[in-house]
Amino acid sequence: MHANSPLPLPATHALRKLGRDLALARRKRGISTREMAERLFVSRDTLWRLERGDPTVAVGTLATAAFVLTFHDRLSNLAAPGSDEVALGLDEQRLPQRIRRRQNNRHH
Repeated sequence: MHANSPLPLPATHALRKLGRDLALARRKRGISTREMAERLFVSRDTLWRLERGDPTVAVGTLATAAFVLTFHDRLSNLAAPGSDEVALGLDEQRLPQRIRRRQNNRHH
């Protein structure tokens, strides 16, 4: 990765950690880099870039790696509304403080 990366530093750190975690999960499963690269339909160089957290690796490669390592459910729920704490907090802030019932002006 370049020192002038357009990514925010926390995103760069997150990608690096994700890459390290993927590499560890691959090794724990006894999958060689050659076999993993074949399963991802990429070169070993691309796999190494993924495992280093290179942001230029295609998201499809990441998704396939998540599938091979059986993490695809977690990937698909990454931005799930039910676990989006920021959005849930904003929803709560938008709730009215009081609910007033409108009076019906119709006479029966």
